[in-house]
Amino acid sequence: MKFIQTNEAPEAIGPYSQAVAVNGMVYTSGQIALDTNGQMVGIDVETQTHQVLKNLSQVLSAADASFNDVIKTTIFLADMDDFLKVNKIYAEYFGNHKPARSTVAVKTLPKNALVEIDCIALSEAHVNFG
Repeated sequence: MKFIQTNEAPEAIGPYSQAVAVNGMVYTSGQIALDTNGQMVGIDVETQTHQVLKNLSQVLSAADASFNDVIKTTIFLADMDDFLKVNKIYAEYFGNHKPARSTVAVKTLPKNALVEIDCIALSEAHVNFG
């Protein structure tokens, strides 16, 4: 097992890792729209979604993976009315790669974020850490 940490994404805001790689799999923690200084980016769901996906990309990169390696994502929304806006931006980042996905509405997110996304991906670079 390897704990993944990168300075290119915000530090975890609690007692957890940005991601964990084990047996060729990468499990990311949920990313919200924090910059690398821990400050919330944007007040609208579009700006926050872009930041979340940039953060997630950096965490995946630190684990020798990318969006093309993602198997499953989970999107948490503070307001399900934002589904179409988030979906459009999500599609920009994933392109033709269409991993399995769940989207759920939640009462609140950490730091009152509007969106949070986590994922599970493949990373052959970490296959020997099992």
